[in-house]
Amino acid sequence: QVQLAESGGGLVQAGDSLRLSCAASGRTFSNVVIGWFRQAPGKERVFVAAISWSGGRTYYADSVRGRFTVSRDNANDTVYLQMNSLKSEDTAVYYCAARGSTWAISVRAYDYDYWGQGTQVTVSS
Repeated sequence: QVQLAESGGGLVQAGDSLRLSCAASGRTFSNVVIGWFRQAPGKERVFVAAISWSGGRTYYADSVRGRFTVSRDNANDTVYLQMNSLKSEDTAVYYCAARGSTWAISVRAYDYDYWGQGTQVTVSS
């Protein structure tokens, strides 16, 4: 089992920045992909960004590319999502998820095996 715990959410104004953290514990894999997803009220969960743990490859949704950056700290088993130039439409619960035994990044939520509990990000305009 892999346990994931997100932190760093909060209430900010449009144009501000936030950094989310996703701490992994339990069984860890050398070849794993960590993805970030978000879910706004009444909407489906959608892909935001992902990073491959070993190679550091990244991929972003078009809506956040150029504003968000995903990175990893292998020594501390933590993945970060740096969010800059936040917009009101970024308001959502943000989840990190792990996809084990692969280097392939997926944008589909059902490809991920483990999920955190989520952290709320609210951007006021």
